[in-house]
Amino acid sequence: MPSTGVLPGKDSLANLRVLDLSDGIAGAYCTRLFAGYGADVLVLEPPGGHALRRHGPFAGGPPHRETGAAWLYLAANKRSVTLDIQTATARRLCRRMVEEATIIVESFPPGRLAALGLGLEELRAIKRRIVLLSITPFGQSGRHAQWKATNLTSFASGGQMSLTGEPDREPLVNGGYQAECQAGLQAFAAGATAAVNADALEVPQQVDISAQECMASALELYLSWWAYLKRDISQRKGNVLSAMVGIYPAADGYLGFHIMPRNWPWFARAIGRPDLIEDSRFKDNYSRLQNNDELEAIIYEWSGRQSAQEVYRQAGAARVPVAFVHTIGDLLASEQLQERGYFQAIAHPVAGQQTYAGAPFRLSAVDWQPGRAPLLGEHNEEFYCGEMGLSGADLSRLRAAGVV
Repeated sequence: MPSTGVLPGKDSLANLRVLDLSDGIAGAYCTRLFAGYGADVLVLEPPGGHALRRHGPFAGGPPHRETGAAWLYLAANKRSVTLDIQTATARRLCRRMVEEATIIVESFPPGRLAALGLGLEELRAIKRRIVLLSITPFGQSGRHAQWKATNLTSFASGGQMSLTGEPDREPLVNGGYQAECQAGLQAFAAGATAAVNADALEVPQQVDISAQECMASALELYLSWWAYLKRDISQRKGNVLSAMVGIYPAADGYLGFHIMPRNWPWFARAIGRPDLIEDSRFKDNYSRLQNNDELEAIIYEWSGRQSAQEVYRQAGAARVPVAFVHTIGDLLASEQLQERGYFQAIAHPVAGQQTYAGAPFRLSAVDWQPGRAPLLGEHNEEFYCGEMGLSGADLSRLRAAGVV
């Protein structure tokens, strides 16, 4: 188990060892989920440190390889072992590591790992039940397989960006790293499934994750409308799709509504306009659509006078699907998230105590394990000497040669 100050608890993945060779957010998010639920995740970092260590902001101010926000969050619960995979000696060590591994996560361009002698065929010769989890922008095949991408370009090429923004303006990118996190989440699910199959059926396999396909798979009904009826319903509609579905400005923020026909009476009463329930212009869903502009104006006038958070509290009690648009500060102060213990304060020897988000899902019989990110090469001696049987002199020679 990782020695990062985590007390062992109930875990379902403790029998898995994951070798993380990836260098981006998608792979790191995938292995963060494995580590959080008990898997032993070894991050094989270049001697100079993982690329994510250079992502700011940095706790305490100036850039430092141990305090980058992305690394502190995404490397939680993992063990750091340095290894320059580009060297022949390192690749020999890596092959030995594979003997005890269950899953290998990588994000090299297609074919690169095989060129290093660590492709699926070479790996399965070392261990029959191995799972190779490959995360790339466009997948392992196709004319764009070797193309590079970023979160923004994956969001664009997957079709999501075409739906986002005002109809008469350019498309907008979503906040954060949604394309990469979605690829990481899908990779975790696929990797866990493949590991079960590999163990039960002794079927080694390569899991091929394309960030573009992860985005395209979440397009809901848009692809279906086009495929079935040759109708394109993907035009950008801005913040207000209809009077009943949209984001409206409040006096101190924004409110998001998604009022279904069955919610209409509740909503009319919640905004102090019970008279609208029997108004012939709004008596049913069809009528409301026919008089959409008038209803929209009524809601704009009402919402602009409201406190967003107060409406949110009242709407919940009134069974109306309304929420205020949470800022990051609002999330951290959320009573709901606090009561569920979603955010966790975790101490780090260099970055100090910081607050981190928890797991995106919960298992009733398995504990999520909060833990810190490792220091660079923190587990070299523990792993190389304690588990692989190298001597201290061996480790010193490898370090002097730039292998670890």
